[in-house]
Amino acid sequence: MTTQETPHATQAVLYVCAARAGTETVSVARAREEGRAFAEQHGMRIVREINDAFGEPDLRRRRGWVEVREMAQRDEIGVVIVRWPNALSPVVELRGSEVDLLGARGVQIRYSWEPLAALDSATAKAGAVQ
Repeated sequence: MTTQETPHATQAVLYVCAARAGTETVSVARAREEGRAFAEQHGMRIVREINDAFGEPDLRRRRGWVEVREMAQRDEIGVVIVRWPNALSPVVELRGSEVDLLGARGVQIRYSWEPLAALDSATAKAGAVQ
């Protein structure tokens, strides 16, 4: 668990889905580094870091993502930080339905990769980057 000491900051999950199970790659390290920097820059507190192996396009079948959904349902988070849209799913429809589900709970999806960092949840849903 990663915790940043920012009182009253928006609580965030850093969701990393960038490698096959059991491997630590440069892309995983970058996703973590960018996510932590993004949270700090935007005054968010990472309350949990959740990792899934890349490969399954349906987020509902990923153990880590199920945990993200459960945290959203319990109102434990306000933001999910993810590196880019395909880390959620390469299938726009699957990505969009999950963004809608979290959005209904008041949880935003934010991208940490610099070219996408200014985008909001509506853009995440639309799948602006495929």
